[in-house]
Amino acid sequence: MNALQQRLDLLAENIANVNTAGYKRKQGTFEDLLTNAKQQPEAFRKDGRIGPMGYNQGWGARFLQLGPDMTQGSLKETGTATDLAIEGNALFQVEADGKTAYTRSGAFQLTVRGNGDTILATEAGYPVLGTRGGAGQPGPIVVPAGVTLQISGEGVVEGVHGDGTRENLGQLSLVSPARPELLTPVEDNLFVVPDGIAAGDVLTDAAAGPDSGIAVRQGYVEQSNVNVVDEMTELLNVQRAYQLSARALTSADSMLGMANNMRG
Repeated sequence: MNALQQRLDLLAENIANVNTAGYKRKQGTFEDLLTNAKQQPEAFRKDGRIGPMGYNQGWGARFLQLGPDMTQGSLKETGTATDLAIEGNALFQVEADGKTAYTRSGAFQLTVRGNGDTILATEAGYPVLGTRGGAGQPGPIVVPAGVTLQISGEGVVEGVHGDGTRENLGQLSLVSPARPELLTPVEDNLFVVPDGIAAGDVLTDAAAGPDSGIAVRQGYVEQSNVNVVDEMTELLNVQRAYQLSARALTSADSMLGMANNMRG
């Protein structure tokens, strides 16, 4: 019943985020606990009794692991220059509280930092990371005043000035999740690599382009990959299983109470 309750919580969270841009539905992995094969004593075999002699005694199930379903969501055109979507298996890198985090939500905006620089950031204000000149550690993408952003399918960020001249602002830093089940979902629609696990064991550097099957689409936002019909169907199945387990527990408790009250 505890495992079913955890499954219900996951389904409820998925349904609540059906309209969240870039949201990846959460899926839990469960495993059976110890199951023993038992055999009834021969005295159990009576005329008219149709119960089987053999039966399984199980110890339920437990929650094993939570991970995101990285299936591609549909793309919605917004026409906003700061809205970006990824086609293919990749994630944006952002800086959250001094650490690197990852997201599929490209509903970005321009934000002014404390030093006066205007940067590309998430809705929560986390800087979107990119590289300048194709080398070095990823850093925030600084956008000069008075330019129009243009971002290519390869993730190259350019600023177009009023006179038509272009200025290279950097290259979006993308990574591909090699083991997405190890990514931990956190607040603000972000993923992080858990403590004690090397990022290189979970993620690999990704380059957008025709050869990689990854492309950046400007003016689009990826929608949630939650299918409401599937989630509601599963929700009903889990609710019924929970109710059945609760009734079985109540019946077993009643039977034990009757046995305790019996007099020889």
